[in-house]
Amino acid sequence: MPSRQRVVMTVSLPPKTAEECKAIAKEKGETISEFFREMFSFYKQEKLAKEFRLLQKYGVKKAREMKITEKEIERLVFEGR
Repeated sequence: MPSRQRVVMTVSLPPKTAEECKAIAKEKGETISEFFREMFSFYKQEKLAKEFRLLQKYGVKKAREMKITEKEIERLVFEGR
C-alpha cells in the first residue's frame, strides 16, 4: 500500500484564534490538521459555488439581452450535447 505524502506547513494565528481552532477540533474529535483540511475543502467548495453563481448571473443577463426564453435555452443546451 502506498504511503500518504504530506507537506508540513507552519501557520501563524493570533492566540485567541489558535485556541478557538484547537477547541473546535477537539470538540469534533479531529486533529488540527484534519480541521484545517476540512476548512480548506469548505473554502474551495464556497469558491466554486460563488463562481457558479457569477456564471448564472452572466447567463441570465445574456439570455435577457438576446430575449431567449428558458425553454429555448434548454433546447439549445440539449442540441449542443
